[in-house]
Amino acid sequence: MSGPAITLANASAAYDGRTVLRGIDLTIRTGERVALMGRSGAGKSTLIGLIHGQAAERIALVPQASALVRTLSVFHNVYMGRLDRNPTLHNLRNLVWPAAADWTEVGRVLGRVGLADAIRAKAGALSGGQQQRVSVARALYNGRPILVADEPVSALDRAQGAAILAEMARTHETLVLALHDVALALAHAGRIVVLDEGRIVLDAPSRGLDAAALAPFYEPAA
Repeated sequence: MSGPAITLANASAAYDGRTVLRGIDLTIRTGERVALMGRSGAGKSTLIGLIHGQAAERIALVPQASALVRTLSVFHNVYMGRLDRNPTLHNLRNLVWPAAADWTEVGRVLGRVGLADAIRAKAGALSGGQQQRVSVARALYNGRPILVADEPVSALDRAQGAAILAEMARTHETLVLALHDVALALAHAGRIVVLDEGRIVLDAPSRGLDAAALAPFYEPAA
């Protein structure tokens, strides 16, 4: 593990005059896998936004809402993960007639999340869980070294979620994941950071924690 990948010092955030985060001191080092946890409204999504804002050029983001263009194909939604790194003419051509190399690479990434057969489907025709996996595939295709994800497997069952988190970790050494599922967080993160009412109230290695220790800080899924 090497130097800091992300550093926040006494960071805060407010919306509509309401303070959402306050006094946030957080350093994430290269190679860490961090789970952000806490009740709904604790500030996890806002913290994800602050982290992304610190180093957007090095971060592949999976937003909480899948943020797909529903009228476009799965191929095009995943391909958008690299729009900013391709010439405009190439992007326009791909909108109508995808290049064979791009089609093959996007298909390979979709295979990693179990959706290779859906490459031609319209994103809006997919289930919520499938859309979530397309959003993950877009971040994997993006290829930037830090993967930051806001509830990336909330629409999947635990077995599917575990498989997707493992795949994310396979190619991204540094992960920051807002998660609601305690079992998945303990299994896939080396460090747990818990928010409560806009503050960090727990920051500890996952190996020293269990579900009982985290129970006061989260709401179990229905």
